[in-house]
Amino acid sequence: MTITEHEYEQANARMRRAQQSGTVARARYQRATRRVVIELTTGVQLSVPAERLEGLADATARQLDEIEISPSGLGLHWPQLDADLYVPALLQGILGGKKWMASLLGKKGGASRSDAKQAAARANGRLGGRPSGKPGANDTRKGRAPAASKTATATGKGSTKARIPGTRTPRTRAAG
Repeated sequence: MTITEHEYEQANARMRRAQQSGTVARARYQRATRRVVIELTTGVQLSVPAERLEGLADATARQLDEIEISPSGLGLHWPQLDADLYVPALLQGILGGKKWMASLLGKKGGASRSDAKQAAARANGRLGGRPSGKPGANDTRKGRAPAASKTATATGKGSTKARIPGTRTPRTRAAG
């Protein structure tokens, strides 16, 4: 891949714009609070829990102690972990990649204790628990279609027919 002079200048211009919001002057790991502390050239100081940064959650204090600042001043690198952090993204509230951020949000939502969520859980409990979502599972809750079930035919092969709970399925006699 060849980079043109124009692309090179555009990249440098983007870097200069990013540096205007401040570059990293110092970065350290604070063992007592298990936080990464970042000091910018603008005087702004950030303190972020290590477990909130992608790639650092399971790291030991010794691994987190060694932090390198990139030459541009826009990134941090943990060599023992091969983990990187782009500081302008951190300032925008982006703590990792899209997939990793989505997993964090999913954990947060799953742990929610809202009144609506508790009421839904109680209602599901009264109906026998959460529907399985598997084909053929019988979900008799109001407004739900009955599950399809297999019935035997004279040839011995099964056919799928909608079955209404509480009704009988007519039997077919084999020719004899």
